Amino acid sequence: MPVEYGEFKGNKIITLKRDENDSYPFSFGKGKAKLIVENLDAIKAFAEEE
Repeated sequence: MPVEYGEFKGNKIITLKRDENDSYPFSFGKGKAKLIVENLDAIKAFAEEE
């Protein structure tokens, strides 16, 4: 999965892509990154649900 780092309105962001041609990448900043890390177990459980 390609990962890119950039900036949005003066704030650092990370962009996750499924592949190089992903039309809808997932971008977020440090605040959301911290929230994701704090809730990683719940996110994993959600992703594994049928």
